[in-house]
Amino acid sequence: MLSINTNAASMAAVNAINTSNASLSQSMERLATGNRINSSSDDAAGKQIANRLTAQASGMAVAQRNIADATAMLQTADGMFDEMNDILGRMKDLSTQAANGTYSDDDRAAMQSEFDELGEEMSDMLQNTTYGGTNLFNKSASGLFTGTSGVTFQVGSESTDQMTVNISTQVSDLATSLSALSASFKGDYGTNGASGTAASGKELMSSASATATISAISDVMSDVGKIQSTLGASINRLNDTASNLQSMQDNTNVAIGNIMDTDYALEASNMSKEQVLMQTSISMLKQSNSMSGMVSSLLQ
Repeated sequence: MLSINTNAASMAAVNAINTSNASLSQSMERLATGNRINSSSDDAAGKQIANRLTAQASGMAVAQRNIADATAMLQTADGMFDEMNDILGRMKDLSTQAANGTYSDDDRAAMQSEFDELGEEMSDMLQNTTYGGTNLFNKSASGLFTGTSGVTFQVGSESTDQMTVNISTQVSDLATSLSALSASFKGDYGTNGASGTAASGKELMSSASATATISAISDVMSDVGKIQSTLGASINRLNDTASNLQSMQDNTNVAIGNIMDTDYALEASNMSKEQVLMQTSISMLKQSNSMSGMVSSLLQ
């Protein structure tokens, strides 16, 4: 129907322009930001899923830093026990030497003096080994590894992703063994005698006592080995956890990208299409607006 008051063709052209303009604006926004979803109205469900995945991926990144810190702390502890093994090796050398009947009392006194210093040094090591300013083994200072509940590490993005390392009993057993081995070792890990003079023992002052000390040192080295075995296993577990976390984080980020990222080939195609539709719609609007002029020709 040809009329003046209602121009259906013009209204259809305007609607087409508005629709094309909205689609063109959306395509241009996606191309400009690189995101397919720029507001919840673009994809409400996708936005919610992406937010949850993003929080999970972020938590995994923090957990990986936690694991790196935990590994460094365990390696610090393990390094201290490596040094303790070296000291025990030297103490065993002294004991083996003193067990030989060729030495005089003065000779053994010199060996005993070094033996005492090594015993006190192991007290100081347990007292003073720290990580980030926090004591690890000082019994009286509530060192991290002296608590009966152990040390708990957060190794994932969920509350249940935790790992506990508990060597408190093993450390206590080691301290007991060291106290029996050397009179200069302080049973409270050096707290009482840190600034005093080391107690002088008689572990090497006779061939018989030196021979007994050799066996005692072997027992202590076994205690140290048990602790290092636990620490080494924990470090390996942390490394495996870190590798798994990295894989999970990578795959989670891929999933986020699948939801959130712009498909540039698709959006470039959509933008070109909407630009053409805008041009044709504007052209048709011009044509529809000229239809009302045809009415006047009927009245001439």
